[in-house]
Amino acid sequence: MMVFSRTWTTCCPESSVGRPSFVSEFGLWDERQTAAAEQIEAHLDDIDLVRVVFCDPHGLARSKTLSASAFRTALRNGMDFSPGPLIFDTGHAIAVEFLSEDPEVRVAEILGAGDFVLVPDPGTFLTLPDSRPRTALVLGDEYLRDGTPHPLGTRNVLRRVCARYTARELTPVVGLEVEWYLTRLLGGAPGHAENGFGRQGTAPRVEAMNAGYQFNLDTYSASVAAVTGPLSMLLTELGLPLRSMEHESGPGQVETTFDPLSALDAADAMLVFRTLTKQTCAQRGFHASFMALPGLPGFDPSGWHLHQSVMNTKSGENVFATGSTRDGLSAEGTAYVAGLLDRAREFCLLSVPTVNGYRRLTPGFALSPTRVGWSFEDRTAMVRVLGGDGTTHVENRVGEPCANPYLAIAAQLSAGLEGITENRTVRPGEPSGKTLPQTLREALDDFRASAASRELLGPPLAACLAKLKASEAARFEDASAGHADLPADVTDWEHREYFEIY
Repeated sequence: MMVFSRTWTTCCPESSVGRPSFVSEFGLWDERQTAAAEQIEAHLDDIDLVRVVFCDPHGLARSKTLSASAFRTALRNGMDFSPGPLIFDTGHAIAVEFLSEDPEVRVAEILGAGDFVLVPDPGTFLTLPDSRPRTALVLGDEYLRDGTPHPLGTRNVLRRVCARYTARELTPVVGLEVEWYLTRLLGGAPGHAENGFGRQGTAPRVEAMNAGYQFNLDTYSASVAAVTGPLSMLLTELGLPLRSMEHESGPGQVETTFDPLSALDAADAMLVFRTLTKQTCAQRGFHASFMALPGLPGFDPSGWHLHQSVMNTKSGENVFATGSTRDGLSAEGTAYVAGLLDRAREFCLLSVPTVNGYRRLTPGFALSPTRVGWSFEDRTAMVRVLGGDGTTHVENRVGEPCANPYLAIAAQLSAGLEGITENRTVRPGEPSGKTLPQTLREALDDFRASAASRELLGPPLAACLAKLKASEAARFEDASAGHADLPADVTDWEHREYFEIY
């Protein structure tokens, strides 16, 4: 039997995505990225598909999958991408009025939902092991069509903060400690029947992996190992510096930690980790969720504890260390902590961006912070100082696991650097008189009133994020008879809104 194939003639393949020579025209790559791009191009014949990913303001990975030949063009041209992920809230309701004369986010290209250009960052290219078809993943940066960074992009916010450290010959170091839930999928309809713009359908039907509430019990670790074992191997093969995968308190609650990383690498790792964890678990018939408190019986809140220190770039020394193995924090470290405390309420929205995340920050959960303060080796404090000698670092325990990693980390580093720059001081255990916000609406009010938030994000992104979160909060309040306060139990609205997408 003879097999025939046709030769298809394409027109203008170089201009099919992005803009010809977009990267070189605007000088978007440094030498390291240029060298990485050349290596990628040399090995693209070994790849079938490339997923080009960026992080939206909600912290969710958005992507397009390109053939290897299309990616070869997009690598240097960039690729066109709809601004939809920048204007929809978590429930896919339109929060930024892109068809109005003034969407109020100071980005002209949002009018009419005009495309932006997504440029792959060659330094983030990852080949997914044992994938068929052979698939790679690469993170991208958002640009306007004139080659300037997109004002609503979040990865560049962290880059700008890191540049401020570099100017002072400092390097921030970040450690990730993330809690999440693994459950077993029970099948059934995907929840589409009631879904639409501004309304999420029913959440996935799941069952718990174990009874929980036996902290670090090895038997419970074994009960999730059929999934967490292969996941650990995948993360390690991808080069992520996995440190531990352990069972926490809740039924099937897992904690994952990584070795310290540079700030941008840590944020990239968080996005890749969450995205591939959800996908890997789903492929095996399980569901991973980074929602803070799922609406399931007996579940305990999950947090994201962000470990932070600062290194002197020239000497390589930890500037938080005192040279003592006992509890201690240098003057620079104390100033950094003071900065975190001073901006705790204004920046809380960036670490706890969902309605559901504020359930952790209540007196009902002993190891979750409720007040603004710090202490040595105290897990009830908002900021915990731990380690000794060269390992001294601070741990902020406020964040929820689904937060946008670029915004959450940028907010912490910016507040800490502000404290260092102004030589602030605060004594351990000294009452601040401030509590953390108790609802998304309360955090949004503090964020909107903050000049520091606008300076950190830039006015367009600050305005856009406020609109996204206001839409989310309003829909929750509508479903709760106009009340912003959280009911005693997780609502059906919260479970629908967050359990699947996060």
